Amino acid sequence: MSLSYTQLRQRVERGEGSFTRAVEGFLANIARDNPRLNALLEVYEQEALEAARAWDERCRAGEPLPPLAGLVYVHKDNIAVAGHRLSAASRILEGFVSPYDATVIERLKNAGAICIGRANCDEFAMGSSNENSAFGAVQHPFLEGYVPGGSSGGSAAAAAAGFCHVALGSDTGGSIRQPAAFCGLYGLKPTYGHVSRYGLIAYASSFDQIGPIAPHLEDLIAVHEVIKGFDPRDATTSDVRTEAFHPDFPKPQTWAFLVPEGLHPTVETAFTDLMQRLQRAGYTVEKVDFPYWDYLIPTYYILTTAEASSNLARYDGVRYGHRTKEATNLETLYARSRSEGFGREVKRRILLGTFVLSSGYYEAYYTRAQKVRRLLYDYTEGLFQRYDVIA
Repeated sequence: MSLSYTQLRQRVERGEGSFTRAVEGFLANIARDNPRLNALLEVYEQEALEAARAWDERCRAGEPLPPLAGLVYVHKDNIAVAGHRLSAASRILEGFVSPYDATVIERLKNAGAICIGRANCDEFAMGSSNENSAFGAVQHPFLEGYVPGGSSGGSAAAAAAGFCHVALGSDTGGSIRQPAAFCGLYGLKPTYGHVSRYGLIAYASSFDQIGPIAPHLEDLIAVHEVIKGFDPRDATTSDVRTEAFHPDFPKPQTWAFLVPEGLHPTVETAFTDLMQRLQRAGYTVEKVDFPYWDYLIPTYYILTTAEASSNLARYDGVRYGHRTKEATNLETLYARSRSEGFGREVKRRILLGTFVLSSGYYEAYYTRAQKVRRLLYDYTEGLFQRYDVIA
């Protein structure tokens, strides 16, 4: 495992290393391993080297550095970076270049972080294995023949393979947390509204959040502290101030473990082992019944596909992205551009979302799913009144 950014920064400030050498090391790893992993779709080599040299010069001159000067990161291919391609791993947006930075990118730039590349992902963040990308599947960085998880699989594989200090992903229903777990990393989906979604290509707007993935917890925390906070360009962000994490925070005393039936034996063993270790460390640990397991996946799919069918209606072959060459009229232009541009999984979810929003089924599916979502929320809030952590 490479040095954390915190360790690198300390060495550079002592004159024992440089940001440029760190970037060169990441680029060497990318050149060696990315052809096999397919984790990055684009590498910003010259920009990264120039930025690193500039921070080294300022450091040698004794000038103060911003909080993340020299931290190297990659961004998922659904987060906008000005002047670079942005495709959500889809043919429908192939060749599109973003004219602006997402808020999280803007904040990282202002903090001195260096973007080294654009990470592969499941098309429009729809998937959990990173096999749905129009530009090829991502391979697990350590286990040949295995997937890295998804939809932020490229981000997780890049962070695990030593391409960067931190990778930005997005999470709708596990797309940061699951690939982070698959690749042995830390991954955080911030509370909804905690991080701006401005500049994020929407999948399901009431679920999506941007967050970091990293091999070192201190680097994940450092990035989160920079990207969080109110943004006037995203009306769903919160202006509630939260304290920065630090080791002196009171440790949680009561843990609730929700263990569903049908777990793979190795996963169940890991849960049991963790519970026993926590108990030996003095924590109160309880297995808690969760009566709504069977409702989680259906509710998620009904609501997210409904939102996706609305969000993805904008990709019509007229304003940007892929346009068919076979159209003879406007209706054919729409139909063929979308048919040629979207992949199989995206089409499946658009069709399902359109169905549940149709006049004959809206009340039976969409409205009912919203009610179940509220039921799940209220039950979970009740658990948090009794427990510090739900696992």
